[in-house]
Amino acid sequence: MKKREMKMFDKIPEVPAAEELVERALRRAVKAKRALRDKRGKERVLVTTAANIFADTFKNVVRGFPNFDEVHPFYRETLDVLIGVDAVRSALASLDWAAAKIRALSQEYSRKMRRATEREAVALRKEALGRIISVVERVERRLEVLKEARRLLRRLPIVSGDEVAAVVAGYANVGKSSFVARMSTAKPEVATYPFTTKNVSVGHIFNGNERYVVIDTPGLLDRPFSERNKIELQAISALKHLADVIVFILDPSETCGYSVERQLKLLREIRVEFKVPMLVILNKMDLLETPLGASIKTNVEKIRSEVQEFYEVSTFTGKNLDAVREKLLGMLRTARRTAFAVA
Repeated sequence: MKKREMKMFDKIPEVPAAEELVERALRRAVKAKRALRDKRGKERVLVTTAANIFADTFKNVVRGFPNFDEVHPFYRETLDVLIGVDAVRSALASLDWAAAKIRALSQEYSRKMRRATEREAVALRKEALGRIISVVERVERRLEVLKEARRLLRRLPIVSGDEVAAVVAGYANVGKSSFVARMSTAKPEVATYPFTTKNVSVGHIFNGNERYVVIDTPGLLDRPFSERNKIELQAISALKHLADVIVFILDPSETCGYSVERQLKLLREIRVEFKVPMLVILNKMDLLETPLGASIKTNVEKIRSEVQEFYEVSTFTGKNLDAVREKLLGMLRTARRTAFAVA
């Protein structure tokens, strides 16, 4: 994902509720009215000031949203999962229409009020504001759609510049979060991710001038796809646009609560679904020296019969993590070169 795309989301102005916008516009319009002495002019400036606030607010919101045909597919598909890109586009078009309609009404009534008597000007002001506020109320639901879209876009994981990303997968409690923390030389950012009520950790691996991203996504890649609903499957599809490498963590001790057979089944599904280089890690190998040692050795052999290359580590003691870090850095460098070659 590119830095400019995050700036696009930062530029999206706050989207007010219709009622809040009406109160704000009328409050400022009354202040502008009080500054004039001419009574007919007072009525006219009240209408034009309120109309300008409505129209300018709508146009600013429209301009603030990015063109979803140009942003990274992850953003587009994520928004499609959560709200629907077409719904957002429709809402933006409605605000565009409302801004134009309000400006036209303002101009129409401004002309009428210039020729009106004082009493007529008051009646025209009431009529004009009634029609303008009616237009605002017609796009009330559209404002809510855009308000929610803005909130969700600003919550998405931030991966910027020329970075490539490793996405960590595996069943719950296999040590994914510990791995992200161990691999990241900086403290991982933790942000609420829209697809789950849990948190997503976005850490960075630094190596000289190189910087790579490691993403842990609890709630998405921690159980079989057959157990997913449609929305979760779409969310996983969106996540594919972030993954240059998959780090899959297995727990041969099965203290995570899942058998090695179930863990391997998930590994197969993710391998087929993502089609990116995969680094397989066997965690909790410090438990070899416990009563679980014999069953761990048996499970390692089961894994060996299916996985050609893997690393045995302990995120608890740090065993073998330096070697894993070097391997992961090499895979990420290759992914970066491939991405640049394609670009």
